[in-house]
Amino acid sequence: MAAVKELIRSEENGGISFGNHKLETKAKLEDYKHGGDLLKVKTYKEITKLEKNGGFLYESVPGTSVSDFQESETEVSFTVEADEDAQITVGLMDDTDYEVFVGGESIGVMNTGLGGKLSLSVELAVADEVPVRIVRK
Repeated sequence: MAAVKELIRSEENGGISFGNHKLETKAKLEDYKHGGDLLKVKTYKEITKLEKNGGFLYESVPGTSVSDFQESETEVSFTVEADEDAQITVGLMDDTDYEVFVGGESIGVMNTGLGGKLSLSVELAVADEVPVRIVRK
C-alpha cells in the first residue's frame, strides 16, 4: 500500500482510502462525498484526521495512510501504514464495548466511555501495513 495521492478516494467495495503520511506540509480536502456523507481529511507526516458530517471519525499521531476503511453498525475495519508506531483514535458509539484486533490478533475488549472514542497503539515500525478490526460486543 502507498500513501493516498488524492488525500481521499472511494474504493469499489464501498470503503475509502485516505491520508498521506509522507507529506511534509499539511494538506486537507473538505466536502468529499461518499455514501451520502460529507468527509473531511487533514493529513501530513505528523497527524491524520478524518471527519464525517462534521463529527470525529479517525485520528492518528503520527500521520498514517489508511486503506479500505469500512464501517457498519457493528464493525470498523481498515489497513494502516506509517513509518513509525502510531496512536490511533476512532469515533464509535458512546459507552460501548468493542473487541479490537490488530494484525489478526485480539488485543482485548475496550469500552468507549461517554465520549465514544476508542484509542489503540499500532506497531508499524517493523511492518509495512497492519490490518485493524474493531467489532462491537
